[in-house]
Amino acid sequence: MIKRLLPFMKGYRKEAILAPILVSLETVCELILPLLMAGIIDDGIGQSNLPVTFRLGAAMLVVAGVSMCCGIFSARYAALAAQGLGANLRKAEFDKISSFSFADIDRFSSASLITRMTNDVTNIQMVVAICLRMLVRSVVMMVMAMGVALWINAGLAVWVIVILPVVAAVLLLLMHICNPLFQTMQRKIDALNQTIQENLVAARVVKAFVRQDFEKEKFRAANDAYTKAGLAAVLRVVLMSPVLMMGVSTATVLILYNGGLIVLQGGMEIGELSSLLNYIFNILFSVMMVGMALLQYTRAEACAKRIFEVLDAVPDIQSGQDIGQRGERALRGQVEFRDVSFKYRSSGTGDNVLHGITFTAKPGQVVAIVGGTGVGKSTLVNLIPRFYDVTGGEVLVDGVNVRDYSLDILRNKVGMVLQKNVLFSGTIRENLLWGDEHATEEELIQAAKDAQAYDFIMSFPKGFDTYLEQGGVNVSGGQKQRLCIARAMLRKPSVLILDDSTSAVDSATEALIRQSFHENLKGTTVILIAQRISSVMGADQIIVLDDGTVAGIGTHDELMAGNRIYQEIYWSQQEGVSENG
Repeated sequence: MIKRLLPFMKGYRKEAILAPILVSLETVCELILPLLMAGIIDDGIGQSNLPVTFRLGAAMLVVAGVSMCCGIFSARYAALAAQGLGANLRKAEFDKISSFSFADIDRFSSASLITRMTNDVTNIQMVVAICLRMLVRSVVMMVMAMGVALWINAGLAVWVIVILPVVAAVLLLLMHICNPLFQTMQRKIDALNQTIQENLVAARVVKAFVRQDFEKEKFRAANDAYTKAGLAAVLRVVLMSPVLMMGVSTATVLILYNGGLIVLQGGMEIGELSSLLNYIFNILFSVMMVGMALLQYTRAEACAKRIFEVLDAVPDIQSGQDIGQRGERALRGQVEFRDVSFKYRSSGTGDNVLHGITFTAKPGQVVAIVGGTGVGKSTLVNLIPRFYDVTGGEVLVDGVNVRDYSLDILRNKVGMVLQKNVLFSGTIRENLLWGDEHATEEELIQAAKDAQAYDFIMSFPKGFDTYLEQGGVNVSGGQKQRLCIARAMLRKPSVLILDDSTSAVDSATEALIRQSFHENLKGTTVILIAQRISSVMGADQIIVLDDGTVAGIGTHDELMAGNRIYQEIYWSQQEGVSENG
């Protein structure tokens, strides 16, 4: 784990080196203090020698001051190094996640990815800070204190050497037991976060269906599972303390008994025994600190495996290399599907969602896709900007397989309004400029007018500078859809995909939006998914999907004349209109 983490210490290596050096100096100073104290007791107070007492006392103050300064700066540098490592890890994870396809995100789950970027990184930060200070301090203290203790009285210090291997064996056993328990614990955090995330995102649905009790029970189950996993690990970790205390107590009793006999026999001074006990305590408590640090390291190791699982993942979709010859030229917007098949990795059945899809959308055409719920309409258009890759056949833009395009260039030329409209926290202006960050004020206004959003934007006191809350919760569904359409139109794409993106606007407004496509996006290929037949009647060609296959292609009149599925959709909607009328 340490070897893998070292590159992420970039920018903070100086602090990572200075922290253990200063901790080592602090520890040396602390080890000197008992020797000075022994001198004060034996040579100063014991001999009624005030000059020696004052001289050694002054030396103790100087050493204590140096120790304090080293401690302060070592804590500062350790904190900087740990926080810097965490920041670099989070950035690396975010960069990798940004390159993931929809399939990659589905594989990890968004809740798990959030946990890996927050909780897992925090655990690693904490352990790095512990290792740079507590672990270094404990190891230096243990080694040097053992040397001094052996120098003072090897016969008494040897008892510590006998006890240490037993304590170390118990610690290694606990680490081996706790490692898989910590991994289970992190997985339970994923599940808990997933439950919370779903509940917050779907809060309105939960309240609308009065399912608060059901969701509380689901949360309780996830929370209890995490608690149980945490207890399974913690109840084993707490065994460390009594084991170590038993070692400390045993060593203390043995050294006090044997040391007392030696003092009574005149073999050593009381000050020497006092300083020896001080060093022995330092050794034993250093062992305790090492044990605690190693158990924290075990948890951090489980977290690091999860983080590196993300960093080592190869994105399902790789950017194409054919940039110089084809990718950089202006796209005309011809879209062609050649015998396309597709299935989701996570599909339990393994069946194709789409199969044998073949059609061509020519530049400047309006192509509509209709069909029942769940026939694969959204999946179909997601293949054009390569949110997913086909499992069979080819998708081509201007005669070039989309796999050969740079992802940035391809997606910059494909505007998309997804079925689920997403607005970010920020002003309306900031949200629209996602379409083109260099757009002028005139272009911004024109895009808003084309999407029939200008009037309601200007009805707000701050106009384009009106602040949108996260997800655009302070605007209506229809307003949100029109803002998303304006954002896509501002890009002036070669291909514009509208995935049921006018479902929340009235028919008159929808007609005005369609009219703006013809007037201001004349060269743009518009691919439109709609539920209402009235929305697609004027399309150059309409593709009817049924059970993942093309069941018909043609204009409205052609399909009405000879396509049973299209006719059924049309007449069912006409009946609904008649009943409402």
